[in-house]
Amino acid sequence: MVRLIAFDLEGTLVKSVSSWVELHKKFGTWEKGKEYAELFFSDEIDYVTWAELDASLWKGHTREEVMEWAESVEYLDYAPELIAFLKENDFRIAILSSGLKCLAERIGRELGVDYVYANELVFDEKGVITGGVNPLVDFKSKGTILRELKDKLRPEITVAVGDGYNDLSMFREADVSIAINPHEGVEGDHNVESLREVREIIEGLLTGQ
Repeated sequence: MVRLIAFDLEGTLVKSVSSWVELHKKFGTWEKGKEYAELFFSDEIDYVTWAELDASLWKGHTREEVMEWAESVEYLDYAPELIAFLKENDFRIAILSSGLKCLAERIGRELGVDYVYANELVFDEKGVITGGVNPLVDFKSKGTILRELKDKLRPEITVAVGDGYNDLSMFREADVSIAINPHEGVEGDHNVESLREVREIIEGLLTGQ
């Protein structure tokens, strides 16, 4: 018996809202980063171009600087306890983040999740940012990734938890979608304010099966 749950990361499991925005602020490139974001949201550039433009602003900065930020990000209340509960109840757990892999892999490793998907900055052999990006999770592809996991695992139930517009594609692939403190215009089958409420919903699903 396999169950599957997919989480967005930032704003869902951790307090960071956006890897991209926070690194812009760390490196002093936010003003230019805002311009690139406006180009993307007005459909003037695609997601891959947006990611590459952002990363190009950070050329010369180091992996150590990026990890200093990634290691500082805190969990939302009850995140480790929720993941432990899910593992006890036969859930395979995935993190699907359009943020950066440096943070997603740290959280995945600490919580012991099964799958981590996120975007990856490219570093050279000295650990310096090249300006390249491996855009594994574009703004709309979370649904595609979740569908592939479903095809692989054949779970008896699939749950998706997230907060943003780019989580809607995985909401559509899930049997049950849970929106936590959702952005304007984002709704799930359930809308909640805390990860404790996510557990309560899942407990209800399990007892109802």
